[in-house]
Amino acid sequence: MKLAIKIGSSCLLIFTSFILLSSFHYNRSHIRFPYKEAGLTEHQAAAHLISRLTYGATPGQVDEVVSIGLEKWFQQQLDASLPDDSLNEILSSYKNLKLTNTEVVNTFPKPGQVLRMAIKEGVIEKDSASKSDRKEYKDKIKAYMDQKGLKPEQELFREFINQKILRAAHTNNQLQEVLTDFWFNHFNVSITKNDCAQFIPAYERDIIRPNVLGKFENILLATAKSPAMLLYLDNFNSSGPNTDVNAQGNAIIQQKILANIREKMGNANFQKADIEKKLKQAKNAQGLNENYAREVMELHTLGVDGGYTQQDVTQAAKVLTGWTVYPMDDYGFGSGYKKLIEKVGEYNLTERGFVHDGDFLFAINKHDNSEKHVLGKTFPAHGGYLEGVVLLKMLAHHPSTANFISKKLAIRFVSDNPPQSLIDKMAKTFIAKDGNIKQVLITMVSSPEFWSQDVIREKTKSPFELAISTVRSLNATIKFPFQLNYWITKMGQQMYYYQAPTGFPDKGQYWINTGSLLNRMNFGLAVSSQRIQGITFNLAALNNQHEPESAEAGLLTYSKLMMPERNLDQTVQRLRPLINDPNLVKKVNEAASKTTIAQVSEDSMMEGHRKKAKQDYSLTNENHTYAIQTQSMLTNNQMLSQVVGIIIGSPEFQRK
Repeated sequence: MKLAIKIGSSCLLIFTSFILLSSFHYNRSHIRFPYKEAGLTEHQAAAHLISRLTYGATPGQVDEVVSIGLEKWFQQQLDASLPDDSLNEILSSYKNLKLTNTEVVNTFPKPGQVLRMAIKEGVIEKDSASKSDRKEYKDKIKAYMDQKGLKPEQELFREFINQKILRAAHTNNQLQEVLTDFWFNHFNVSITKNDCAQFIPAYERDIIRPNVLGKFENILLATAKSPAMLLYLDNFNSSGPNTDVNAQGNAIIQQKILANIREKMGNANFQKADIEKKLKQAKNAQGLNENYAREVMELHTLGVDGGYTQQDVTQAAKVLTGWTVYPMDDYGFGSGYKKLIEKVGEYNLTERGFVHDGDFLFAINKHDNSEKHVLGKTFPAHGGYLEGVVLLKMLAHHPSTANFISKKLAIRFVSDNPPQSLIDKMAKTFIAKDGNIKQVLITMVSSPEFWSQDVIREKTKSPFELAISTVRSLNATIKFPFQLNYWITKMGQQMYYYQAPTGFPDKGQYWINTGSLLNRMNFGLAVSSQRIQGITFNLAALNNQHEPESAEAGLLTYSKLMMPERNLDQTVQRLRPLINDPNLVKKVNEAASKTTIAQVSEDSMMEGHRKKAKQDYSLTNENHTYAIQTQSMLTNNQMLSQVVGIIIGSPEFQRK
């Protein structure tokens, strides 16, 4: 009898486990793609899925996805947990990208901070920066930085840009990286704004990438509290009246301002009138700043037609007063608060209503303590830090936000003008699933609109997407990523330098014109002939070591390899006249030089970037000259390189 009970219990346990496992399997496999109803084969559907959710297919990837199963592959991408050992090994040498914001501030100080440090330690006289011998001054600054282990910011930014290229090209978790670009663009911050520049690497690493597949409210709140966003949209210094807080905090900060004034003006002839004048100017510089409140509604959540008013913006700005940056050193932002923290201690500050969370500080003494009204909701007086959290969560779950975010995702992944029916489905899921980004993406890819013939290959690659899809399609090794970055910038997209909070536009009309097409063709010819330093590949290996019998055969073969599962009849017909032109490179260069092409001005580039770009451009021009000189006697390898370059520069390869 006991044996029977034991067997029965075991069977029940096994049965229960089976049910749970079956349920788990069902929850992970309920995704179904209606591509057959759209007239697509499984291979065509795999090619479309890869083109939209990754930075481009690698050789043989379409077959791999079909073998795995489209839905299962998509689920793996949603999980974003595929091993990236080889990528991590490559990135292991990028030590600066592992630094915290505080470590970055203390390793890559601003030039003005370095000068103040050097003056304070007596290394440099206060007026030496204005003396005629600039070389001696610069040498002293450099020697001081070397002694202290300080580094120029350009070194940090160079590693940061390099890692973006390497991740996009090599990560197995492609969807996560594409979404990192999407959400960074959505919550854009820019290196061009010097105040926030040094915080941008950690912003992408700690704020954007970990949250791209989570709940929207989480990424919204994380960006709102990050130093990069607080400084980029000026919320770090937005303040309001708070008479209920002990005045000690304000008094200490005022003393810090006075000390800075004395340091800048010198103690000699420092009159009371001067103090009062400077304090008044400092006070006037403070106050309510509406920049972030406006953009968080217009660009991050509700959208420009989301139903808010200017009054809502002003009131929201008041709710978010006191949200600032926790002090990281003696010279940067929040140094006044550092003095305050040292004097009264963090525990006492917390008791008074201050909130410290990582690099974020809620300064209660700068918070508007009055009653506010935003979008019909009343925020009672004395709400403190939590009323800002409530506001952002309210915006994150607003119906207008569901529609706005769903439309932006559909524009990125489906079409420049996505069907309203698809947006409605995605928005409905957004609301029903508490802003769960994964669930919204599942709805999108499971909808017939995603697979419609009307949207297949109708998206245009940005310069970054073109460059990365090129090296992925060629299975290229990237030894010097910054060389590729030069070409991406030359084609019109300087990564992390877009000034406007809108981020880069996500529609083809922004990227494509006569000049940009010529530049793209120029890039194709440069990369295919392996004239971009550090970008190497084996064209013969892509075709199983078989050499095409002719340029025309090569055109057809490599078009199929680099643009799998497409009808290439018209493309091959259009490109055929170009493949044997011995002066093609020269013609493209001449045409490009006569066309105005939207490029970043040199004044907007960091000095180190400018020098490097000039060096790269010189190398590129020398390589082009070499290519032109040898066009009259094309070898088979050169012929094949030209064929592949033409494919890369073709309108069909620009599509995804």
